[in-house]
Amino acid sequence: MKDFEASTYGDRIASHYDAFYGDSGTGSAISTLVDLASGGAVLELGIGTGRLALPLVELGLEVHGIDASAAMINEMRSKPGGSSIPVTVGSFAEFDLGKRFSLVFVAFNTFFGLRSQEEQVSCFAAVARHLMPGGAFVIEAFVPDLSRFDRNQRVGVSEITSDQVIIDVSRHDRAAQQVASQHVAMSAEGIALFPVLVRYSYPPELDLMARLAGLRLDVRWADWDRSPFGAGSRNHVSVYRPTG
Repeated sequence: MKDFEASTYGDRIASHYDAFYGDSGTGSAISTLVDLASGGAVLELGIGTGRLALPLVELGLEVHGIDASAAMINEMRSKPGGSSIPVTVGSFAEFDLGKRFSLVFVAFNTFFGLRSQEEQVSCFAAVARHLMPGGAFVIEAFVPDLSRFDRNQRVGVSEITSDQVIIDVSRHDRAAQQVASQHVAMSAEGIALFPVLVRYSYPPELDLMARLAGLRLDVRWADWDRSPFGAGSRNHVSVYRPTG
């Protein structure tokens, strides 16, 4: 995907995103994020259509956002309360907002949208500069499972209804720890393609990035419901805090 940019995924999927993912684990995520924010200001990296940000605002929290896709931001702006959230347009690999936050979070595998180790390390450093003392940086992401791939490829069916079929087609680059995918939606209206390019990291690699930025792992859960993380966990919610 040589023409894939930081905004490509969001620009292509913005008008369909809520239909695909709007209800994904929102309830328990909101409860946990509210507790971690402790009433302070919140920054969401990859704020998207406001799936999590808008409920946080409704609960009285001050929320800011960063997103590379203007189309995703416009979707959020069209919703009640969406126009009140300050959003910086750009990559969250490096940013300077001139403000500190009690909570910075990046949900739903969005951290892996930073497509190199260098960008991911840079993000940790930027987050550390923006955290209040005792603040929290939270990452929700999948645990890489290379057994999903056969000869570095995978084709799977995500959804079948009477009106639509969604197929995920992926190729895996072991050396770069990257997966290039297309979500292919087929219906009577035609075929729609939603490209995705991610650079995955294992939890211990994320922990090392945190240490380089002056952060430490405080707790790791298997999900937003704070269930224990273990060897069989497919996802994780990791909470990092400043070491000082």
